[in-house]
Amino acid sequence: MRKSVAERLVEIGLALVALAALLVLYAPVGISALFSIVPVDRAGIHWDAATLAWYGRLAENASVISAVETTALVGVVSVAIATVLAIVLAFYVEWEGAVARRLVEIVIYLPFLMPPIITGLALLVFLDELGVSRGTATIALGHTALVLAVLYRLTLTRLRALPRSLAEASADLGASRWQTFRYVLWPQMRSAVATGVVLALTLSFDETLITVFLSGDATTLPLRLWGMMRVGFTPEINALVTLVLVVSIALALVVAARMKPQGQMEEP
Repeated sequence: MRKSVAERLVEIGLALVALAALLVLYAPVGISALFSIVPVDRAGIHWDAATLAWYGRLAENASVISAVETTALVGVVSVAIATVLAIVLAFYVEWEGAVARRLVEIVIYLPFLMPPIITGLALLVFLDELGVSRGTATIALGHTALVLAVLYRLTLTRLRALPRSLAEASADLGASRWQTFRYVLWPQMRSAVATGVVLALTLSFDETLITVFLSGDATTLPLRLWGMMRVGFTPEINALVTLVLVVSIALALVVAARMKPQGQMEEP
């Protein structure tokens, strides 16, 4: 069926709007990448002096390297803990004898749904009352509370999509609960969990406000970048911004690539 002129005009208009939105969203990424290579000052842009030297200086900057190591450590620890908790809580909520299901889910979702500044402040007050010193461990605790909701939701959605007959058949054949999980349920759940892990790493990598309240003497990469911007923008800052954005976009693309329609069965 041939489209009318009005329908084509609407499609072209929507395409132009989408293109404009993409330009607005990603133009800053391109500008940061450009000025991390090409020097710019009051005299203008020096195209003939393009260099990658600022990326090399980042590799020699001890404070940046330390911030990267802290960011990686916090991300791995918080996501690992949140993954285990998400799987356990998803199975508990789906268990027929579960008590206070709604309360459990409220506790899981609340840190994620509240503004980060409220979550960070609440955790700060709580830890201060317990006399816990702020540092890498408290940052990891805050990030765990933040990303748990994402991992839990993806895990629970996949678990609910699986036929109950799988676990029942496994039990009928004499398998223990652990064997049922390991050989029957886990192969069907692992892609959803893996997607949640990558998404949670993205959230942890970029998180700033919660980290500000819980960091103490520890510094993550977003905090280090924030501190560097207080003295003005330099090619070194543009290089660091470019790397942060590239990693964030790469993780987001991995998440998008791993997404599957809910309920789709996987081969063990």
